[in-house]
Amino acid sequence: MILLSVSIFAQTKTAVKKTNDSDKKVIPSNSNSTVISTHPKLVIGLVIDQMRWDYLYKFENHYGSKGFKRLLNQGFSCENTLITHLPTYTAVGHTGIYTGSLPSIHGIVGNNWYDKNSGKSVYCTDDSTVSGVGSNNEEGKMSPRNMFASTIADELRLSNNFASKSIGISLKDRGAILPAGHNANAAYWFDDKVGKWISSTYYMNDLPEWVNQFNAKQQPDSFMSTNWETILPINQYTESTKDNVDYEGTIPGEKTNVFPHQLSTISEKKYSAFKYTPFGNTFTLNFAKSTIENEKLGKGEVTDFLAVSLSSNDYIGHTFGPNSIEIEDAYIRLDKDIAEFLDYLDAVYGKNNYLFFLSADHGVAHNPTFLNANKMPGGNYSNKELIKELNDSIQLKFGVANAVVKMENAQLYLQKEISNGWDGNSFLISKTLVDILSAKAFVSQAYDIKLLSMSLLPEVIKTRAMNSYFSSRSGDIQIVPKPGFFDGGKTGTTHGVWNPYDAHIPLLFMGWNINPGKTHREVHMTDIAPTISALLNIQMPNGCLGNVIGEIIK
Repeated sequence: MILLSVSIFAQTKTAVKKTNDSDKKVIPSNSNSTVISTHPKLVIGLVIDQMRWDYLYKFENHYGSKGFKRLLNQGFSCENTLITHLPTYTAVGHTGIYTGSLPSIHGIVGNNWYDKNSGKSVYCTDDSTVSGVGSNNEEGKMSPRNMFASTIADELRLSNNFASKSIGISLKDRGAILPAGHNANAAYWFDDKVGKWISSTYYMNDLPEWVNQFNAKQQPDSFMSTNWETILPINQYTESTKDNVDYEGTIPGEKTNVFPHQLSTISEKKYSAFKYTPFGNTFTLNFAKSTIENEKLGKGEVTDFLAVSLSSNDYIGHTFGPNSIEIEDAYIRLDKDIAEFLDYLDAVYGKNNYLFFLSADHGVAHNPTFLNANKMPGGNYSNKELIKELNDSIQLKFGVANAVVKMENAQLYLQKEISNGWDGNSFLISKTLVDILSAKAFVSQAYDIKLLSMSLLPEVIKTRAMNSYFSSRSGDIQIVPKPGFFDGGKTGTTHGVWNPYDAHIPLLFMGWNINPGKTHREVHMTDIAPTISALLNIQMPNGCLGNVIGEIIK
């Protein structure tokens, strides 16, 4: 993302005051730049969808010196950054990073949830009151209205009477819309039905001409006209399992799960398949550069904000798993993409005149078959089968049909009569469900969410559960799976739980007024927004619960 703002050290400056020569500081002679502004010309936040913290080091032998290693060597790394909400999903993670808040406050309790008031399933950015711009498909009917807290981008624009620009970019609508905030100038996401960047009437009535021109280049078609080959000789992928394993999935439109991936043979749903390739990251960063240039971000008197989320690694990870050659290759390629993007920012703004941070919305679990093959516990379960078993048991014992109306985010949503206690057997039904779940081999704990404070959960898990409860959107009974277990099929993998493999994420800052170094002190995802706010001398977001990471600031 990109944020431009006033320095915390320029106490008497305002975010709209022009910087003159006396407002600049000489920087050390070993830097490529000669002056540092009193505010960063650009703040860039880059969120990598489904990046485990250990990927910084697992693949480091293949990284160059100018990507991840540059961020580690020239920036500040918070090595023990944890997510403190449940579930660890994309929408919740992006919202947490940019609001500094938790689901109990900002309301984004998952990618999807069941709304108890309306009795309908809801997608996090659904908005039937708007229409797509650049596409007439349902993919365009999106906005941030389901999010109840402000983001750092919102607060930046509020700080200077909306002189700053804020824009969000991601292949996923939720990765663009939620970070950019409520008063964003624009958010752009990828419509995989037409292969183009689109937006909605929440932001604009027509796409800017430069976006139309970018779309006209048809970059996804060019990428899909070639095959995905490994960037290195395949025998050098020593951090991965062999290429042909039966617990890996396939890219949509392909029939095999091995290299080379025959992208050029995919015709049906070609743009959907494109998201499952590392070229989706390249494409997104190309669009980010075009946004910077055409919107003249960082070229005015104030800080602008560009939120960039890279989605392809999540699609690849879900399909092939964290131990696949596909993931290793994707991160080697991403390292090169990040290096090129940082070089681009250096050239446009000068080193140390932009503020850059990198993080992730969540991590990912190992595939259970992989775990079992290596004598480690783990397994799969099916939500659909579980709901049927539970409903059959309740009907048999209490004569109540379809007691469980929905299962989402590892939570059971019960009939309104049971949930609200109107049914005389409500307590016994809930207790019976908890007892059945607690006896399952894959369940560590199950509990009535209203009785969470009385549960015997470890305090850290109990706190994360409390952090995530929003009464009209959360379920009635929570399942805590055992480590290594998740709902899903036998191929690929997923995420969503409290465990470190899902909740331990990278967090690196680099550039303007950042001290190089690292800390192993525990910090949280919610600390990112207040830290950026402190650096920019702006108010933290209105639902923020995090703390400033003081070690990073010069």
